[in-house]
Order: sequence, then structure tokens, then C-alpha cells
Amino acid sequence: MHRPQTLILVFLLAPMAQAQFSGKKAYDHTAALVEIGPRPPGSAGIRKAQQYIVGELKAQGWQVTEDGFTARTPIGNVAMKNIVAFRQGSSGRAVALSGHYDTKIFPFRFVGANDGGSSAGFLLEMARALRNVPLKNSVYLVFFDGEEAVREWTPEDSLYGSRHLAARWYKDGTLAKLAALINVDMIGDRDLRILREQYSSDVLMRLIGSVARQQGVHQHFDGPAVAIEDDHVPFLRLGARAANLIDFEYGPENSWWHTPQDTMDKLSPRSFEIVGNVLIEVLRRLDAQ
Repeated sequence: MHRPQTLILVFLLAPMAQAQFSGKKAYDHTAALVEIGPRPPGSAGIRKAQQYIVGELKAQGWQVTEDGFTARTPIGNVAMKNIVAFRQGSSGRAVALSGHYDTKIFPFRFVGANDGGSSAGFLLEMARALRNVPLKNSVYLVFFDGEEAVREWTPEDSLYGSRHLAARWYKDGTLAKLAALINVDMIGDRDLRILREQYSSDVLMRLIGSVARQQGVHQHFDGPAVAIEDDHVPFLRLGARAANLIDFEYGPENSWWHTPQDTMDKLSPRSFEIVGNVLIEVLRRLDAQ
């Protein structure tokens, strides 16, 4: 999965957001996905996850596109599918919240509660929470397939879904209308400490930090300064303003990451809620720009 390097960042000030994101609902969505079991690309498990995600998004009234494509991987061609939910705005601009829903292939049973589960559960609750948030910007909620390497992480064996969608949005003009893309990954950790991710747009990271300060949760967004390759990177490479929120200190010395220990008992509804309420306020600020 990710490839870290070290660097630095700063933050500003902003008003508080009204709490409306339910950490419990996000946690429950994550648990429902984890109950399916391993969900690697092309598997029976991920097909069940796709059905669950699409059903929940449609129930919340979002316009849903199932963006299927064939990925060339080290084990041959694999059918993958991004799921894109859309809500039309009036500004002519758009914002996107994204995360991956696949799990990495392992010889052991890997259910990916935090790594693959939490981002998908988070976005499903965001679909509900945003129903009553008036925004002028159009909103995309993007569930990426194929974030994980099929074998070992390389530029060719990783980020299949985000590379596919970034290229598609670049060609069809969607990218040019995108005011921001904010990716979430591994944000369910009960001991939440999000990195100051260094590939991310400084402007977006300052805005996120500013809102976190105003909501009294800045300590959860003040992890080490590290550069992480994740699903925001293909968009950055094509000129979009993008950021990544990731807690990459999962367990003692990151010892639960990519292991059978990545289970629901390591997650907390409060962590989902912290990130959700910050990002709803961030969307409001981006709307006002």
C-alpha cells in the first residue's frame, strides 16, 4: 500500500461546524462491509460490497454511476469498478470526497476493517449527512476499487481505480471544474492521529487544520509530516487540488496494518465522527470561496 517519506506543514483558524455526522452509523456501515469478509478486486466479496454500497447510496437519493473497467495487473486482467455518487449543485464547480473499498489480497483472512472498510463506511454515512447541508458546489462521493497493490506496491501495481477515474475526468472536463478532492483512508482507528500528508495541497490541508482547531479536535490532525502515495495522487498529477487524510500509525508501531488484526474492535465511532464533522464544515468553506 503506501510509501512514506518525511517533511512539514502549518494551520490557520475557522468557525465551528454543527455536529450532524453520525460516527455510529459510519461504524455500522463499516461493520456490514467487514461482515462480508475479504473484498479484493474481482472477488465474490467485493461484488457483495458493491451491491451494498450502491443500494445505500440510492436509498439516500444520490445519482449513482458504476464505473467498470479492466485493469492490467501482474496476475492478468482484473475487472474493477469505481462507484461514483453525484449531487448536482448550482455553482458550476464541484468537490469530491473519496476513499477505497477494496481489501488487499493475502494468504490469510484479511477483512480490512480500517484499511478499506472505514473509508467506505465513512462515505456511506456522508451520503446521509449531506442530505440536509445546502451546498452550491456539486458533490461527488467516490468509492475507489483497486487501491491496493495486487502483489507489491509499484506505480503500475496500485491505485488502479483512482488512476482510471483521474484520466477519465481529465478527458471529459470534470477535473477542470473540481475545486477540491479530499481522500480518506484508515480514519476509523480508535486512537486517531491523522498525518500531515505532504503530497497534499497546502491550501486544503491548512483549511482542514483550521476547521479542526475551531472544533477542538486539532490533536487528531497533528500526526507526523509524511508523504503517502494514495488515491489523491493521480488527481494531483493531473493538476487538481487534492488532499489525503490518513492515520498511518495503526496499532503499536503500525502493527495492525495489513494483518489479521485489522478488525472492528480496533475502530471507534468517535473517530469517524471527528473526521466527518470537520469535512462537512470544510465543504461549507469551499462552497463560500
